[in-house]
Amino acid sequence: MKAPKFFNKCSSIFPYVFLMLMALTGVACAEETAPQSPFYQTAWSLLPPVIAIGLALITKEVYTSLFVGIVTGGLLFSNFSFEGTINHVFRDGIVAVISDTSNAGILVFLVILGIMVTLINKSGGSAAFGNWASKHIKSRAGAQLSTILLGVLIFIDDYFNCLTVGSVMRPVTDESKVSRAKLAYLVDATAAPICIIAPVSSWAAAVSSYVEDGNGLYLFVKAIPFNFYALLTIVMMIFLALTGLDYGPMAKYERDAKINGDVFSGMATSNSDEGNKKRPAGRVLDLVLPVAVLIILCVVGMIYSGGFFSGKNFVEAFADSDASVGLVLGSAMTLIATLIGAYFMCRRTMTFHEISQCIPDGFKSMVSAILILVFAWSLKNMTDSLGAKQFVEEVVKNSAVNFKAFLPAVIFVIACFISFSTGTSWGTFGILIPITLSVFPLSDPLGVVCVSACMAGAVCGDHCSPISDTTIMASAGAQCDHVVHVSTQLPYAITVASVSFVSYIIAGFIPNALIVLPAAIVLMIVTLLVVKLFAKSE
Repeated sequence: MKAPKFFNKCSSIFPYVFLMLMALTGVACAEETAPQSPFYQTAWSLLPPVIAIGLALITKEVYTSLFVGIVTGGLLFSNFSFEGTINHVFRDGIVAVISDTSNAGILVFLVILGIMVTLINKSGGSAAFGNWASKHIKSRAGAQLSTILLGVLIFIDDYFNCLTVGSVMRPVTDESKVSRAKLAYLVDATAAPICIIAPVSSWAAAVSSYVEDGNGLYLFVKAIPFNFYALLTIVMMIFLALTGLDYGPMAKYERDAKINGDVFSGMATSNSDEGNKKRPAGRVLDLVLPVAVLIILCVVGMIYSGGFFSGKNFVEAFADSDASVGLVLGSAMTLIATLIGAYFMCRRTMTFHEISQCIPDGFKSMVSAILILVFAWSLKNMTDSLGAKQFVEEVVKNSAVNFKAFLPAVIFVIACFISFSTGTSWGTFGILIPITLSVFPLSDPLGVVCVSACMAGAVCGDHCSPISDTTIMASAGAQCDHVVHVSTQLPYAITVASVSFVSYIIAGFIPNALIVLPAAIVLMIVTLLVVKLFAKSE
């Protein structure tokens, strides 16, 4: 469905309206007593994200849709007061999320990665890697499996995963005629779903922080075999790559790429890859070395932020790490090493002016992702201020005792809904994990299944949501239109979610991973074989 002309016009003037409103409301930052909203802690608290998501899917305009959702939250919070709405939208929403140190760190990390990617592209590293890969990777399946493997290897953090895997594998998948929509799906599916089953990751640290008595990492490891959505997503990606199965909207984009070589299939293309082939002096090392250094220094930065160099062991330091600080430190050190160490200049593949120009160019390449992230965070602030967490918590607590065996499946669905509506997995962890642990002790096997269902559902909703930061960055990393990415990956994610739901019903009655996990994998493969049978008959 094409977006109405009204929304297209709104999108074109939106940045100017946004800046003008920011200027007008910049003086309205004095502390006020929050109004008592009649919509607080009711089902209405979920209306802002529902409106934002619905508009994004209908109009294909992400910025306008997110802003409308934010304004809706402001109206509900202030009880439709004009002044209260303006203050809440800008002061408590947009300005607050930009001022948050953790969010600011992520934005800096994005900018640095954008600069690094631009440096690698302009040095000819991406083109050299693409040429090397084209000689060694001879098939579309090989290109997809290589993308999956790289995504699995970069398990430290989902933000880092999305942008690194996307930028590294673009030349490879383009050469192998894999659509950008499919690349975005593979990048997204190897980000959060991989991090949530990696004990040494920022996600493990986040989950551990919600568990008292220092048992967070122990619970995280025990929950891995029951994290059906993450594990079955890996099974599905490998199945799709090996069999060539594609269905839903993705089939069109893959068909255009395979037959016509059109990896964009009508999407607006980006200029960031242009010029790569103009530098024959580029080498594979120009890409591999900065990425390798980036991985190593990001890990060092994370354990540094967790106190590793102050006497803590590696596991404790990683559990206590601040992912935002660690990633900024690691990426900044990598950028400094690349620039000051004159890695590119030593070989005279780039002039000093060209290297300097990569800084603003890299920043500009991330403006779209940064704007969407800021609006997505602001939308989350709106739902939090309306008591969405407390509303969901009460619903879960009131229904927990009535159907104990079905509770893992119910928690999975609720976690999917919260994460999809708010665009945050970590916030969903914070809501549901404490509730689950208050119902079940750590010694109860069903409690482990329920915690795992919470994590799996949060990742599933995050994977599907158009306002999720990882979904946004997967689109940016693959340079795929954001709405195209969301619409093409949704049928795949729903397929895995459906099998995961059935698996959690089985686990509720048989909380034994040795039995349920193999059964879930078999069920996933059978489901995909049935889908393939129907796809052939169409």
